Amino acid sequence: MNKNHRLWRWLGLVFILSFGALGYIGWQIHLMAPPIPQAVATADGDVVFGPGAVMHGQQAWLSAGGQQLGTVWGHGSYVAPDWSADWLHREALAWRDIHAQRQYRVGYADLSVADRAAVDALLKQEFRTNTYAAADGRILVSPERAQAIRAVARHYEALFSDDASLAPLREQYAMTPGTLPDAQDRQALTAFFFWSAWAAGTDRPGETGLSYTSNWPHEPLVGNTMTTGSAMWSIVSIVLLLAGVAGMLWYHGAAKHEEPLAPLAADPLAGAKATPSMLATRKYFFAVVGLILLQIVMGVVSAHYAVEGQSFFGLPLAELLPYVVSRTIHTQVGIFWIATAWLATGLYIAPLLSGHEPRLQKLGVDVLFWALIAIVVGSTVTGWLGTLQRRGSAFAFWIGNQGLEFTSMGRVWQLLLFVGLLFWLFLLGRALWPALRRASETRGLIAMVFLSAACIGGFYATSLTWGRTTHYSMVEYWRWWLVHLWVEGFFEVFATAVVALIFTKLGLVRAANANRAIVMETIVFLFGGILGTLHHLYFTGTPTSVIAVGAVFSALEVVPLTLIGLEALQTWRRSRAAPWLAAYKWPVLCFVAVGFWNTVGAGLLGFAINPPASLYYVQGLNMTPAHGHAALFGVYGMLGIGLMLFCLRGLYAHHLHADRLLKPAFWSLNIGLAMMVFLSLLPAGIYQAWASVTQGLWYARSPAIVHSGVMETLVWLRVPGDTVFAAGAVLLAVYALRLLRRPAGLPERARLAAAARS
Repeated sequence: MNKNHRLWRWLGLVFILSFGALGYIGWQIHLMAPPIPQAVATADGDVVFGPGAVMHGQQAWLSAGGQQLGTVWGHGSYVAPDWSADWLHREALAWRDIHAQRQYRVGYADLSVADRAAVDALLKQEFRTNTYAAADGRILVSPERAQAIRAVARHYEALFSDDASLAPLREQYAMTPGTLPDAQDRQALTAFFFWSAWAAGTDRPGETGLSYTSNWPHEPLVGNTMTTGSAMWSIVSIVLLLAGVAGMLWYHGAAKHEEPLAPLAADPLAGAKATPSMLATRKYFFAVVGLILLQIVMGVVSAHYAVEGQSFFGLPLAELLPYVVSRTIHTQVGIFWIATAWLATGLYIAPLLSGHEPRLQKLGVDVLFWALIAIVVGSTVTGWLGTLQRRGSAFAFWIGNQGLEFTSMGRVWQLLLFVGLLFWLFLLGRALWPALRRASETRGLIAMVFLSAACIGGFYATSLTWGRTTHYSMVEYWRWWLVHLWVEGFFEVFATAVVALIFTKLGLVRAANANRAIVMETIVFLFGGILGTLHHLYFTGTPTSVIAVGAVFSALEVVPLTLIGLEALQTWRRSRAAPWLAAYKWPVLCFVAVGFWNTVGAGLLGFAINPPASLYYVQGLNMTPAHGHAALFGVYGMLGIGLMLFCLRGLYAHHLHADRLLKPAFWSLNIGLAMMVFLSLLPAGIYQAWASVTQGLWYARSPAIVHSGVMETLVWLRVPGDTVFAAGAVLLAVYALRLLRRPAGLPERARLAAAARS
């Protein structure tokens, strides 16, 4: 017991110090972020962009789809370009030709080798010299650069309008005509794109050869090459990973391993009676299945737009469901269904653990369900309508689509979801309270469930931290608090504690061991995971300390994942020790799959892109969705499905479960996911990485690569994996629907009673 108390104190210390450091670094990001100019002008007063244009342009881009329509500084979708890299390259090419014509009276292509070298040197000097004046908030540019900026701006203004001359390019980018119908919005948009490229290419104050984005993206024309710091901290991260893995293997091998528990004679949960609030969670799980199917459909549509930017096998689907909308739904619904499965599991298991059904608990569970349905449907419909009707940035931010990946719903819906999560925490807490007060072997696990649930409810408040006029660097900082810490952090701790409780109840692990293990695993995970958030922020206008801290702790974040596969295998072996455990075969196998995908998807594929030297070249390429699909569905999705199957086992009579459907469903989902990742996404990412290393990010994201024969073939190679995967989801849906059938000859009241007893 004393040892457990020490572990809890260590957990508290790690939590406080890590978040203190993350908060301090956030303050440094705020202080050192690229300045937003009041004007961009020449020395003689020719104003290119006026006051407020950059922030207006940021709002316009987000309202047009934002991170669902290309990327800025590498974060977003992958069919359209990275606008910062694309602008930087186009402006450099335009400046070269303009200067060559003025200086030599011929185009750059017609210059001699020596004259080209001279122009190239002047280009780097022009772009890297920081001419921002803090006194008046102006960026001064030469007349030649002002001319180049205006030339590139005309291209983007035409692209985001309905200009017929750019219709082929617009289709390659999966854009719809008139993406930004207002001319003032389009003009401001070019100011934002220019600023993002300027910050990527110009040197920080007092530095030489180091831009605000640490020389990202790779662009040889302006001297953007990987920094020494990125290379050195990548080496450090690899050494730390190897040392950490070796240390964990040594610790695991040297630790005293107790004899495995003797299997229980009978299912300890067989006599458990489902309370009214537990029975009320059934509808949550059917909603989960429906959302899984919706996500798959939207994923198929979004993937196809990489080949036909405005059509679906010739049908003009983009007129009703443009790429921006289909991808928004695909990414947002994935978060919705996984979170719903975990929330429902908490509501189901709380009365089971405490043996207490609070007054009006069922009513609360029902109200919360319909509130969540209203948020899911409402945010999806308003985002879709706002995109189709071009409602503008105010509507997009407050009600429609904010344009931020995984956090796209409007602020009103975010506020409602925050209230809903706090209400869920209230329902969970009041049901768990008797178990928290009662001394028992599992009280530590129950406490971890409640504390992680409190963090889930409370930390969603980070989605409310940015506003319409927040600096883009700080928007990214807070967005990753939500995506990394909320989804990948506290939800995982919550689910891991719930799984540990399930295994304890089934007699697969000792309660004392589970208590110690869950606290130790949480310490190890949060020690690397909290500050590991920074690996998402290497090149988003942050200080160089972010690269150092992010590289170190993202490596440590991977270390505990190395043994998860082994633990999963041991759990599977223990689960076969008694005949009655066969009823829990498929939930347990889902947890085993979580261990596999944690090691492969989160660990192997995650670390493949985490070091700064790797991410410098592959950020914004298909290496990221390869990791994302394997980790998000493989880990969090399979965990949600496993929890759902466990709960459904207790919510419906044994004879209603068509377990024969679960075997093909399980293997189809996992094999289909592996095919999707390793036949399509990962090879595509490697091919793009080659293009990025050899010529620059602009080239890796250009139509010449994205719509090359190789890339489009790799897109089509998703079809076999997607088909197998979708078949697994359909079989899972059929399994769920068969639970609703009424047994022949059994009256309704008796059927409900039998279901409650099971």
